[in-house]
Amino acid sequence: MRYLITGGAGFIGSHLADRLLSRGDRVVLLDNLSTGSMDNIRHLKSSDRLQYHLDNIENRQLLAELVDDADIVVHLAAAVGVKLIVESPVRTIETNVNGTQMILEAACKKKKLVLAASTSEVYGKNTNVPFHEDADLVLGPTTKGRWSYAASKALDEFLALSYWKEKKLPVIIARLFNTVGPRQTGRYGMVLPNFVKSALDNAPIQIYGNGKQSRCFCDVRDTVEGLIRLMDTDRSIGEVVNVGNTEEITIEDLAHKVKERTASSSPIEYIPYDKAYEPGFEDMMRRVPSVEKLLHLTGFRPHTPLNEIIDRVTAFFRQRSEAPDIHRVATTSAD
Repeated sequence: MRYLITGGAGFIGSHLADRLLSRGDRVVLLDNLSTGSMDNIRHLKSSDRLQYHLDNIENRQLLAELVDDADIVVHLAAAVGVKLIVESPVRTIETNVNGTQMILEAACKKKKLVLAASTSEVYGKNTNVPFHEDADLVLGPTTKGRWSYAASKALDEFLALSYWKEKKLPVIIARLFNTVGPRQTGRYGMVLPNFVKSALDNAPIQIYGNGKQSRCFCDVRDTVEGLIRLMDTDRSIGEVVNVGNTEEITIEDLAHKVKERTASSSPIEYIPYDKAYEPGFEDMMRRVPSVEKLLHLTGFRPHTPLNEIIDRVTAFFRQRSEAPDIHRVATTSAD
């Protein structure tokens, strides 16, 4: 099979490319490196089944050619990370909505399967945990820029599902829950890599808010496995599916666990949301997925324990600190 991955030089995209190439598929990556990095895919460049293009989705001629040559399009390119969302709301909305529309338009001409990556953020302030795919989306007011990301990704979902219902374009929507692992950094506010890097530097581990908010962290290998299995079955076409781990932990407990597993002497500090982001910042207290639909459709559910995930992220940062150029930055292109 021939796969086109937008955001392919990002954190998740590069791991997906790894996996697809290892099973014999052909992969084409499209990335403008706004949040991705060549370091993420440098080890793949020798493969004769990989091509990459450093360009924007807005290059319609190139996009049309790449989509036409692909069997499946995996749309991971997006504005990501709470910090980036708060600081650049225009970029967030335009990148997510316009990019998705261009992908769907190009794919629709030849009815190419599109897997679009969405996010657990779309559940907003819904408190009915665990989140099921048919749950209500409860977003905050438009005056709070923090919700622009959730709104833009929800619109992406509406648009993709409309292409399926009206134009019969086969689409799959994967709602990702806090994917973490090697190659992800804290550049845009990702909590686990930030905690691990601080712990290894014996610098203060900074918790935003009171630390009582909880999250579930999914190893990138499990996320990739879930995405591939969804693309490998026709039963997932036209469906919205959660992809995430169900092991829940508070951010406060995560900080202590990271400190313990890295044998760090870092102090733990609490930073008010207003200081970390913007006045009146609103957060989701719990974000836990129901993965029964994923299990039903694919026979798979993410299973990597959090301790192993922390150890893998720690090993990545230690290895990178020992490399000749420690200033290279690799980051993510999806939640």
